[in-house]
Amino acid sequence: MDTPLRLEVIVASVRPKRFAPVVADWFLRTMRAHPEFDTGVIDLAHTPLPVDLTETDETAAYRARLAAADAFIAVTSEYNHGYPASLKTAFDTAKHEWRAKPIAFVSYGGLSGGLRAVEQLRQVVAEIHMVSVRETVSFHQAKKQFDDAGDTRDGAAIDAAERMLRQLAWWARTLRAARTADPYPGQ
Repeated sequence: MDTPLRLEVIVASVRPKRFAPVVADWFLRTMRAHPEFDTGVIDLAHTPLPVDLTETDETAAYRARLAAADAFIAVTSEYNHGYPASLKTAFDTAKHEWRAKPIAFVSYGGLSGGLRAVEQLRQVVAEIHMVSVRETVSFHQAKKQFDDAGDTRDGAAIDAAERMLRQLAWWARTLRAARTADPYPGQ
């Protein structure tokens, strides 16, 4: 298939004065060099998903967006050794829309760079039948890694982003073809 891969970037933090837009904007600029993706953004700070998981017009629209996607990237902070509750709500709001699709992670935080949150998220996404891409982009001491223009000189993160995007594209193409040829049997 020559159709671009539909990628949804999920920005997880919803806190006031959050650092998420800096990391997400840097990553989205990096995405411009990858024409194989048609990229959208789901910013959970602006996506009203009820924590009680009730059905609303917004949740139906959200699930339709997920269903149309071929792949996902979660841009997540780490709070108290875990990921934001908003991201868990985002996963729990849908079910079949996630299945047999790849997800990658861009994390940020203090000393761990959000990697503890990512390790927990790998368990969550496995349970909802997603494929977690091995490569991760992480920013340790994140606020020190970006200049006032939102750029970073963190060479390890820049290199990891390129490797992660190549892996994500491979998984997205492969799983899209597989879902088309033989629908995923997950319940």
